[in-house]
Amino acid sequence: MPNIKSAKKRVKVIAVKTENNKAASTELKTEIKKATTAVKAGDAGKAEAVKAAVKKIDKAAAKGIIKKNNAAHKKSALVRKLNAAG
Repeated sequence: MPNIKSAKKRVKVIAVKTENNKAASTELKTEIKKATTAVKAGDAGKAEAVKAAVKKIDKAAAKGIIKKNNAAHKKSALVRKLNAAG
C-alpha cells in the first residue's frame, strides 16, 4: 500500500479506469456475440447488427481497449461471416 498521497490517488484512478475498460470490453463482446448470432440465425437485421458491432470495435480500438490489428481481425471475421451467409 502506498504511503505518498499522489501514489494513493493513482491507485484510486487506476481502479476506476480498470472498471471502465472492463465494462467497455464486456459491452464489445456482447455486441460481437449479438452480430454473430444474428448472422447465424439469418435475421433480417443481420447487416445492421454487424454494422453496429464494427462501430463498437472501432471505438474500442480508438480507446485502446483492444489493439488495432485485433480490431481489424474481428471486423474481418464478422464481415466474412456476413458475406458467407449471403
